[in-house]
Amino acid sequence: MRVSVDTDQCEANGICVGIAPDVFELDEEDRLHILVADVAAERLAAVEDAVAQCPKAALRLS
Repeated sequence: MRVSVDTDQCEANGICVGIAPDVFELDEEDRLHILVADVAAERLAAVEDAVAQCPKAALRLS
């Protein structure tokens, strides 16, 4: 699975970073960066949780 972010929708609240800090990161200017776009099977549950909890629905799995 691959995770992506719609930067126009993202409000950088950091919920995803709290759930999967090895996959998501906020920079000093509160921009979200995806550290690992191709999600490994063992991290998929956490990334799915982060996607589901995004209040702006800015994250996608494909």
